Amino acid sequence: MTQEIALVAVAQAKPGAEAEVAAVIAPCATATRQEAGCRLYSVHTDLDRPGRFVFIERWASRDALAAHEKKAHFLAMAAAFETRLAEPLQVMILRELA
Repeated sequence: MTQEIALVAVAQAKPGAEAEVAAVIAPCATATRQEAGCRLYSVHTDLDRPGRFVFIERWASRDALAAHEKKAHFLAMAAAFETRLAEPLQVMILRELA
C-alpha cells in the first residue's frame, strides 16, 4: 500500500476579508509546490460561496505533510487565518480507496 495521502481543506473568509485571505494563500501555494513531498497543491475558490477557498493536496506521506506544517510559509498563512476566517479551517486527510 502506498503511503501517499490526499488532503482537502476548506477555509471560509470573514465577509470583507476575502482579498486578504487570497493574498496570504498565494505565496504559501507557490512555496509549497517546491517542497519535496508535495505531489499536488491546488487552491480553488467556490463559485457558489463567496470567500470560500478549497485546498486540494497530495503528499508523499503523512511525514511530508507534517514537515510542510512546520515551514515558515505555512505558519505565516496559518497565523493570518486566525483573524481572517469566519470558522475554523476544515481539514480532511484521505487515502485513496482503490
